[in-house]
Amino acid sequence: MNIIRFPNKEDYAKICERPHMDVSQLNSIVNGVLSDIRENGDKAVIAYEEKFDKVKLSTLAVTDEEIVEAENLVDEELKKALVLAHDNIAKFHESQKFEGEKVETAKGVTCWQKSVAIEKVGLYIPGGTAPLFSTVLMLATPAKIAGCKEIVLCTPPNKEGKVHPAILMAAKVAGVSKIFKAGGVQAIGAMAYGTESVPKVYKIFGPGNQFVMAAKQQVSLHDVAIDMPAGPSEVCVIADETSSPEFVAADLLSQAEHGIDSQVILISTSEDMLQQVVNETEKQLAALPRKEIAEKSLANSQFVLVKDKEEAMALSNTYAPEHLIIATTDYEALAEKVVNAGSVFLGNYACESAGDYASGTNHTLPTHGYALAYNGVNLDSYNRKVTFQHLTEEGIKTIGPAVVCMAENEELEAHANAMRVRVKKVL
Repeated sequence: MNIIRFPNKEDYAKICERPHMDVSQLNSIVNGVLSDIRENGDKAVIAYEEKFDKVKLSTLAVTDEEIVEAENLVDEELKKALVLAHDNIAKFHESQKFEGEKVETAKGVTCWQKSVAIEKVGLYIPGGTAPLFSTVLMLATPAKIAGCKEIVLCTPPNKEGKVHPAILMAAKVAGVSKIFKAGGVQAIGAMAYGTESVPKVYKIFGPGNQFVMAAKQQVSLHDVAIDMPAGPSEVCVIADETSSPEFVAADLLSQAEHGIDSQVILISTSEDMLQQVVNETEKQLAALPRKEIAEKSLANSQFVLVKDKEEAMALSNTYAPEHLIIATTDYEALAEKVVNAGSVFLGNYACESAGDYASGTNHTLPTHGYALAYNGVNLDSYNRKVTFQHLTEEGIKTIGPAVVCMAENEELEAHANAMRVRVKKVL
């Protein structure tokens, strides 16, 4: 971890840099895999599963028998936890339902919006170094609430060709039945283009590594929409002299263990607290099963001492973290100053893990500074807003002359005439 004391504003950009990797070769590899899948469908996906996930598959689809088998392998405590988390996620996303109102913008002119579900969506669930069954709940639950007709889920199998039973159990709880064994770039390609087995979807959701992010961005140029450019996970914690060093260290490590390209940032207004967190982080790190991953992540991370809370919030808003934890006594006042963040956790007891699993908010969030312009997944992510307008004869009289005038001045005669013939009819 890098310790920085009292940086100037000119230093913020350097502090907020994410870990870099050479994407030129990465993009070339991703493009090659996607092109192969577009041309060769299932055959290519199966070949890349053998190459990247080290598994020989005869078919991609998860069978009903495999889902039943998985249900028997998941213990009752985890089943209850999945149901509890699903219920909270559903409750929060149900509250986001849109009800459009008709608005008379002028006499005889009525406009309104209708929320319409995206018919076919694809969900990518990473397997990698951890089976992210919680992401199944986060992505599938709002998709079901929105009313998406077809929900396709792709996730990498293990070397025996099996999907982690908790992922299949979460899919059952959330109501997903079309599940395929495909990971990484090949999964994104399969959902973007469609194969003999995997249906083509209209929008792809889900986090992943640099390869997955690059694949999502490439297919989004021409073939399919994506939720957001999400990459390696990150957290920023703001602490003062009243924070719990044990809690803060635990929160930092909870993100550091995600992957070697993850990043954590501590911003503290107290030198003593910063040093206590450093000590506590080293202590907790030693006991972690994923210690080596967390250590490499911490090498990319910053522990920053600032003069006051104003500087803390300024640095945080510059960083635009995926997760922001405000572990101070005046968290409510500081929350009002949040401008750029994916999801915010307030007070000593709101650990980021709560949002990752069961509080109800969505954990699929913008990373890598994209929180400057993107929000996390919510119910609207699965809908489109279709606008309607209705004009009566009175509406033609009210706005018709203005429409004709504007079209003529833009030198679009056909536009002008479309309104002009109606104006002549009603006047």
